[in-house]
Amino acid sequence: MSQTTSPVILMRDERLKNEAAIEPDAVSTAPVTKTTQIIAIYGKGGIGKSFTLANLSYMMAQQGKKVLLIGCDPKSDTTSLLFGGKATPTIIETSSKKKLAGEAVSIGDVCFKRDGVFAMELGGPEVGRGCGGRGIIHGFETLEKLGFHDWGFDYVLLDFLGDVVCGGFGLPIARDMCQKVIVVGSNDLQSLYVANNVCNAVEYFRKLGGNVGVAGMVINKDDGTGEAQAFAANVGIPVLAAIPANEDIRRKSAAYEIVARPGTTWGPLFEQLATNVAEAPPVRPTPLSQDALLGLFSSESTGRDVVLEPATVQDMLGKDEIVRPTLEVVYDAA
Repeated sequence: MSQTTSPVILMRDERLKNEAAIEPDAVSTAPVTKTTQIIAIYGKGGIGKSFTLANLSYMMAQQGKKVLLIGCDPKSDTTSLLFGGKATPTIIETSSKKKLAGEAVSIGDVCFKRDGVFAMELGGPEVGRGCGGRGIIHGFETLEKLGFHDWGFDYVLLDFLGDVVCGGFGLPIARDMCQKVIVVGSNDLQSLYVANNVCNAVEYFRKLGGNVGVAGMVINKDDGTGEAQAFAANVGIPVLAAIPANEDIRRKSAAYEIVARPGTTWGPLFEQLATNVAEAPPVRPTPLSQDALLGLFSSESTGRDVVLEPATVQDMLGKDEIVRPTLEVVYDAA
C-alpha cells in the first residue's frame, strides 16, 4: 500500500527550505559612537563557556568597564549563572510574541542587568522546528533595530556554541562582526577538536579577505596534563588563563555563585583574564591536521595504534561471494 506525505508535513518542509535559503541582511556600515571590542567566544558544548563568560563579564564590570554579554546558544544558558539560575526571556521568543500582538520589542523586554553587567539571550527554535543559525541571524537583526551600534559598550562578549557547523554560528567570523575570537577548551580531545575547527574557520575566512583573528585560549577545568597548553603552542595562540579543576569552583558554580569577585580567592585569576582578554591582539592561527591533533595525546587514549583493516564482501555476506553472470545482452557485430 502506498503512503502519501501529509499536506502539513509538505508545508513545513517547504517553509524550512525557504527559511534556510534566506540570505542575512548586510552588516551595518553606520559609524559607531564609541570604539567597542566585540569578542566572540567559542567552545564545545559543556566545556564551561558560560561559566567563563559570566565571571569574566562580572569582573570587567567591577573594573569600571561597560560590558554587554550576549548568549548566542539555542540552550539560552549563558546568562543563567549571572542571574542566579533564573532564565531570561530570549530575543527570538519575545519578538515572536510581540509580533503576534502587534507590538514592538523594546530594550527592557530582552536586556537585563546585574552589578553593572548587561546581558541578553538570542535564543533559538525548538528542536526540529527551524534553523538555529537563522535564529542567530534574526537575533542580530533585532539588535540592530534596537540600536546596537550606538550603545557605546566597552566590550560585547558573544557566547557561541563551537561544535555546530551551521553558518549562522560562524557569522561573526564570516562577516567581520567581531574583532577577535577566544576559544575555551580543556585537556580532552573533543574540546580541542572544536577549538581547532574554530581556528580553521578563522583561517579560511582570512584567506577570503576577512580580518578576524584568534586572541587566545582559556583552559577550563585544567588538570595539569598539558594537552591544551600544547595545542595553543602548536596553533600559535596564547593561553589567556588556566582555570583549575577545583572543587570549590565546581561547587560554587553549581550553586549559581559568581566566583570572580574582587578580593576573593579567585578574584586575581579573573582580574588577569580580564586584562589579557582586553590586551591580546587577534592573531592568525595555524590549525592542526587531524594527525597532529591526535599526536597531542597518548596513543592509548586515542587509539592511534589501531590498524585499519579493509572489509570484504565475504565479511558482509557471511559467506563466500557468489559471482553472478551478467544480464547484459551482447549483440554480435553485423
